Amino acid sequence: MSIPAETELQTATVEKLQDLIQTNIDSVKGFRESADEISDESLASLFQSIAQERSMLAEELQQIVASAGEKPQQSGSVSASVHQTWLNVRSKLSGGDPGAILAEAERGEDVIKGLYEDVLKETAGSPINALLQSQYATVKHGHDRIRDLRDAYQKKT
Repeated sequence: MSIPAETELQTATVEKLQDLIQTNIDSVKGFRESADEISDESLASLFQSIAQERSMLAEELQQIVASAGEKPQQSGSVSASVHQTWLNVRSKLSGGDPGAILAEAERGEDVIKGLYEDVLKETAGSPINALLQSQYATVKHGHDRIRDLRDAYQKKT
């Protein structure tokens, strides 16, 4: 990964990277919690895998923010705490039902995918755009896997 020099990143870009860091951290927490609650071992493994991917994305972004002379975010957002709480409630109420957990996970995936899409539009031409495009591809792949699994579980019921 090529990290842009400190002077190459604008303040607005750094703020958007901070948002992405928080959202990736939220995603890591959500997928790990879901892996702990879900009754399907293959889905638990998938959730752990996606959590690891998101952790790596957050770390890459943290390195870039630090290279810009800023202190990178180290924790998730407040709003995601509500989502995680709802995810935990639904998983406990449903007894770890894969369909319910996948539906909630897919909602979270819509959020992170949308945030990347917004940041990509706003940072077009930025020295970090190639990295963000690569990260977006990873996020979109995770989103699509969760969506497809959710749809498959909905057809079973």
